[in-house]
Amino acid sequence: MSVDAPTIPAPPAPRVRLALAITGHREDNAAFAANRARIAVALGEIFDAIATTTAAEPPLLGPLAPTRLHAMLADGADQIAANAALTRGWELVAPLPFGRALNVAINALPANQKDARALLGGGEAKDAPTQTRARAIRELENKSRCFELADRDEAIASHFLAKLAAPADMALARAFEAECSERVALAARVMIEQSDLLIAIWDSVSQAYVGGTGHTIALALELGAPVLWIDASAPEAWRILRTPESLAVLGGAPASEDRLATLAALVQSALRPVEPRAPRHGKPHPGVAALDSEQWRARSNPLWHAYRRIEALFGGEAKPWRGLRMNYEAPEAIAAGSGAAILEVSRALPGADADFAGRIEREVLARFAWADAISAHLSDTYRGGMVANFVLSALAIVSGIAYLPFATADDKGIFAAVEFALLAGILAITWIGQKRRWHGRWFETRRVAEYFRHSPLLLTLGVARPPGRWPKGSETSWPEWYARHGLRGVGLPAIAVTRAYLHAALQTLLDEHVTRQRDYHHAKAKRLTKVHHNLDRLSELLFLLAVISVALFLALTAGALFWSEAKHLLYPATKMFTFLGVLLPTFGAGIAGIRYFGDFERFAAISEITAEKLASVHARIALLLSGGADALDYDHVADLAHAADDIVVSEIENWQAVFGGKHVTVPV
Repeated sequence: MSVDAPTIPAPPAPRVRLALAITGHREDNAAFAANRARIAVALGEIFDAIATTTAAEPPLLGPLAPTRLHAMLADGADQIAANAALTRGWELVAPLPFGRALNVAINALPANQKDARALLGGGEAKDAPTQTRARAIRELENKSRCFELADRDEAIASHFLAKLAAPADMALARAFEAECSERVALAARVMIEQSDLLIAIWDSVSQAYVGGTGHTIALALELGAPVLWIDASAPEAWRILRTPESLAVLGGAPASEDRLATLAALVQSALRPVEPRAPRHGKPHPGVAALDSEQWRARSNPLWHAYRRIEALFGGEAKPWRGLRMNYEAPEAIAAGSGAAILEVSRALPGADADFAGRIEREVLARFAWADAISAHLSDTYRGGMVANFVLSALAIVSGIAYLPFATADDKGIFAAVEFALLAGILAITWIGQKRRWHGRWFETRRVAEYFRHSPLLLTLGVARPPGRWPKGSETSWPEWYARHGLRGVGLPAIAVTRAYLHAALQTLLDEHVTRQRDYHHAKAKRLTKVHHNLDRLSELLFLLAVISVALFLALTAGALFWSEAKHLLYPATKMFTFLGVLLPTFGAGIAGIRYFGDFERFAAISEITAEKLASVHARIALLLSGGADALDYDHVADLAHAADDIVVSEIENWQAVFGGKHVTVPV
């Protein structure tokens, strides 16, 4: 079978879905309590408008998945929204600020320690209103996929019980409120990162209460997530907020926009990739439809290894002429191959979600293998094609005058034919590369592959990049859209995040990934620096030899003026000197062109900076792990995961900035 023949189809496309989050007041808020029925009606109308918009969406990659609502399940706004979502057949996911038992105990608002202890043990409270609240939360938890931030449960439960034991002690009350607020704020961030739109029911009184509705709204806007604000005092006058500055002008007149149309546009923007920028020439960009034409190959094609051969020859490898053919890992084989360690660790984490590793395999690793192989092939064709163009260009120039020292003028036609064939080859490579979008497709599939490459460690920790923080390509953003929905298919694991879980995930997933990527970028920077300097030296040597050749010819010419015997040496050598005067600088310029195109020095600098950043994250992880499991909490571990994610995305953006304008073209 040809190395270029397709062997397997693409993995199933991710199911596109809308993800929402809800935050709002509890039943004891005065404005909420006074307008509860109106708030429920307004929220129902908003949900209906969202459902109508999603139902009308054309299926780009297949039927839409059910809308997902993230809610913390407290009484009041959370429970109204959660029940409305379940009525509409939506999926309910609960990022809980505590483990399930502690979450029920705290949010049931027991008035005494006895009821609190009963609820913590999974029992029932004696106080009827308390038990009613507890029952409502438990029923919703049973209908949800719960992601429980339980790593601080023991300490918080202690504060909770101490506060109930001494209700008049304000210091104990403040200590509990501080701990509780911090956990709610963490759960709110998890919820925002997983959602396209935050719906907030708020009286607009204060943003200062950490973990409160106003604070959550401000956090969402800072993370680039739009917020649909329902005023608890005037729920019919809801509006959409887009920037943190909008919170400063809430008292002004609402914008005179068609709110339902704006809401529909927000929903559509989450469900559709951004339309590609119209090209200046050529066919319109196919956008996400480009996926349909991609073909997976089992092996690389030696015809397109020119760029990688340059790296092998000039990068200081022990065997620079070794075979460079790569065998690409098939999507169905990655679970037993390079992805086996990740899946094994994911399954072995304390209290791991039994199905979570399977979802990572299906939704992430298979798509990574597919995109990585396609991108590697396109990298070879694009970069190898451009290197071939530089080499063919130098050969064409030299072959055009090669008849001078090696043949006669009568044979010039043969050499001209060779030159024509080489020039035609350059034009053919350029035309095919532009027509088949080697450059653009390489960029797009590489972005998809890199997003999926490091995502298992983020997913395992419930960490995600908020929709407003995803980078945007200069021509198209479908890779980010595709990756985001692929990762959303996995979603939050149904786990209780304990300190033992955090320790295992931090040590065996996050740190392993960070150190592996750090070492890769260190080695890459070292290799590319060698390639750059060796190409520089070769180019300079060829130009130096050209100068020596011309100088020698001029010396012989000058000598012929004073020494007649020099004429006999000069005449036979004239053609060879002319040939060398063209060959040496031409190949020197070709080598310099390859060095400029490859931008090895800048890529080395990018990799070195990336390695240094990853080394810093590794040092932070090592310091945190040195304290043992007791030193860990979700906040610190999530920050480290975000730091690693930011480094990866920054490296992708820098890499695109270097190669973004280097399209397939003739080497002039």
